[in-house]
Amino acid sequence: MLGKLAKNAREHRKMRLRFTLRGTAERPRMSVFRSSKHIYVQIIDDDSGTTLAAASSVEPGFRTFEGDKSALAVAVGRAAAERAIAKGLTKLVFDRNGFRYTGRVAAVATAAHELGLLSKGGHGSQADSTSDGED
Repeated sequence: MLGKLAKNAREHRKMRLRFTLRGTAERPRMSVFRSSKHIYVQIIDDDSGTTLAAASSVEPGFRTFEGDKSALAVAVGRAAAERAIAKGLTKLVFDRNGFRYTGRVAAVATAAHELGLLSKGGHGSQADSTSDGED
């Protein structure tokens, strides 16, 4: 993967992120993909290579959704987070999949954060540590 050249800027950001970002059984990866019309969210365990939960705007429940694409992204993110909670997951790692953290991608993360699945600082940050930072 290091030897390959990325097709575009998003693919390059995606490859760069995947070297440090990995979902485990204890803390799976919440991957987001957005197209011009739809948004897709998957909860992935990279150790076993399985998708634990998923939600997308092409599901029949979201086809009649009233509102803009950002509101739809919040609803899809909340649905994916609720399905993850139903599977017994308590913490996730957010994978923006090379997309910039704004708009619909940030709306999905906000919905998962409101349900307590994503920490504010992200994986491995000061927000996850138990110390107060005083030495």
